[in-house]
Amino acid sequence: MSHLSSPECVPYKTLTLTLTSQENPNQAKTYSKPKTPSKNSPHSLAILPLKVSQISLRIKPSDWNQLKNEFVSLFGGDNISVTNGVVSRIDVTLYEHAKTELLAIQIDAAINPGNSGGPAIMGDKVAGVAFQTLIGGKNIGYIVPMPIGKHFIAGVEERGKHVGFCSLGFSCQHTQNVQLRRHFRMRPEMTGVLVRDISPLSDAHRVLKKHDIILTFDGVPIANDGTVPFGYRQRIQFEHVVSMKKPNETTQVRVLRDGVVRELRITFHPLEEDSSPVRHFDKLPSYYIFAGLVFIPLTEPYIQECREEWHNTSRSLCGSALEELTRKYSGEIVILSEVIMDDINAGYEQLSRLRIVVNGVKIHNLKHLCKLVEGCKKDTLRFDLDYHKVLVLDYHLARGTTDRILECHMIPSAMSADLINDPIVDTEASCARMLKLM
Repeated sequence: MSHLSSPECVPYKTLTLTLTSQENPNQAKTYSKPKTPSKNSPHSLAILPLKVSQISLRIKPSDWNQLKNEFVSLFGGDNISVTNGVVSRIDVTLYEHAKTELLAIQIDAAINPGNSGGPAIMGDKVAGVAFQTLIGGKNIGYIVPMPIGKHFIAGVEERGKHVGFCSLGFSCQHTQNVQLRRHFRMRPEMTGVLVRDISPLSDAHRVLKKHDIILTFDGVPIANDGTVPFGYRQRIQFEHVVSMKKPNETTQVRVLRDGVVRELRITFHPLEEDSSPVRHFDKLPSYYIFAGLVFIPLTEPYIQECREEWHNTSRSLCGSALEELTRKYSGEIVILSEVIMDDINAGYEQLSRLRIVVNGVKIHNLKHLCKLVEGCKKDTLRFDLDYHKVLVLDYHLARGTTDRILECHMIPSAMSADLINDPIVDTEASCARMLKLM
């Protein structure tokens, strides 16, 4: 099986731009700025503000409708790194870092570490930015196209920052099957997609109902395979049209509900507002340690790292857990990731990688768990795990052993920096532990 991958998976901390003069190539100016991590960066783009004048950019964006089968050159790196290829496909594609599907250009050229982040040039115009390759494929690379770049820049110009790309807020099923269309009372001339699930956090939850048929979007008919016209004699998944909407922009949709056609309006929101924080790749992981029990929020990078070790039941559990997260704001599935062996937790070493309930209270996120444990007023601390497994500790005895476990394993803090800096978490004890170990 082939997988998508970005050649430079380690997130950079500084953005650097070097400008040279065409009249005097030996003279160059370099501009740098620390990168500010964003909550979600599905497009692999960033902004570097410059206070300079008299910069003439002679290269222009390419004509989007003329890209198919065009010859493209990729540049990048501190040294010379140039590859050439032909545009072979333009479609909605998975952006590996954020697990988000956006428009991308596929080319038959290798994207090496030096090319990633560099421009893709078509003649004297920019086609996009190289950003990922297909592992196992032969010279298959992907480019962030200009529509995504322009959307990114427009958001920064309007709001001072990029807030993200809009999402549907619901999932659809194609309706190519004649019997399926007949069952939902679609007339022969009708085409569209079936709504199968709606996020309670989206505006679509207010407007749509499960098993509605979406017929048109902004007056454009949706085909039974979920595509709409795109460019010159091409089609693309209609999710792309949604992703190009501005945040809080309202769209008119025509739906078929119980055989009756209705005209409805939906307001779309950015992906960040409708999805859970499970796809971080540009920040340090969060954790909390108590009595050798290591608690973390369940994230996709963690699942990818551990998937070979987990049984099928655990992977199924994680899949349902991640899907559940899209239904609440600031939600996290907190799991017991690891048990650092000690007498206080003897016999519990096999209880890792399971979800948790603390003293009968369902956990909203890692900060919530930390607050419950640090503020426990009972003599006994009980964790209820998946599959009805139970973990019980003498709270005062367990609290006293945490320092010793941290010191023995040279762990500087019982919690990650984001929990220490959070005002809702009592961090006095944790700070004392850090000072003791320093």
